[in-house]
Amino acid sequence: MKILILCTGNSCRSQMADGFLKSFDLRMDVYSAGTKPASRI
Repeated sequence: MKILILCTGNSCRSQMADGFLKSFDLRMDVYSAGTKPASRI
């Protein structure tokens, strides 16, 4: 299963959601992205 988590900054909530989903099943392909990515997390 492929999952894309999209937000504006990709610096906090999407990163946490990525880790949360991967904690259920490491076989999931989880990606996070931002429309205006922050320069750092």
